[in-house]
Amino acid sequence: MGVFFNKIDKEQLKPGDHIYSWRQAYLYAHHGIYIGEGKVIHFTRGAGQEIGTGTFLDRIIFSASPAHPADNPCPRCGDSPRLDGVISSCVDCFLSGGDLYLFEYGVSHALFLAKARGGTCTLAKSDPPEDVRHRAKFLLENGFGVYHVFKNNCEDFAIYCKTGLLVNTSISVGRSGQAASLVAAASAVVSSPLRFLTTSFGGLAAVTYGMYSVSRLVSDIGVRRDVHKVAVEELVANPSLDDSSVANDIAKEE
Repeated sequence: MGVFFNKIDKEQLKPGDHIYSWRQAYLYAHHGIYIGEGKVIHFTRGAGQEIGTGTFLDRIIFSASPAHPADNPCPRCGDSPRLDGVISSCVDCFLSGGDLYLFEYGVSHALFLAKARGGTCTLAKSDPPEDVRHRAKFLLENGFGVYHVFKNNCEDFAIYCKTGLLVNTSISVGRSGQAASLVAAASAVVSSPLRFLTTSFGGLAAVTYGMYSVSRLVSDIGVRRDVHKVAVEELVANPSLDDSSVANDIAKEE
């Protein structure tokens, strides 16, 4: 793995890997957990389910479900009874014609900042592969709640499977590096008071990029203080664990 490339071959896949593939000309990436035997468990949305119905995101983000007609199912996946929510697909259906990339865990601060595009790595450590697969398989049977592009998306699902961490405050983003990058970019452009300290284009660009980088870093699941570990059985038994009031109660008990 390097600063610019996380691309891997299918032969390099290991059970428990967090993988992703870019969609819509690198506009966003779809994430999942490889569980072995050519299968990936991932969290998808139905039309209009990312942050509500009929939002502008419906027009630029399509469902990542396997695109096979009902009368001609994938020979590897079979005739899947469910095409959104947490689903299991073969690697090829998951990739949907895209390349395969490996999401990195436990990276250094320097490498994290060098990878300017969010949703490719985190400072957080991964749990053992058997724990990762257990969470993914359990959520395949029990679901992962309502899809939300900023708070509960496919990357949030994969990061939870890898770490067991949930956010316990009511903020605008969940665990997703993609969502954090989008928010950080908007914040850096419109909110930085330091942008008034320079008049040159180069200085403005440097200040804006610095604010963007800091915002990304403090939003990463590996450094945030508003997270706690939740067993997957507890998450399913209490679907409102993503609500800050419930999560804070659990954190106090711990």
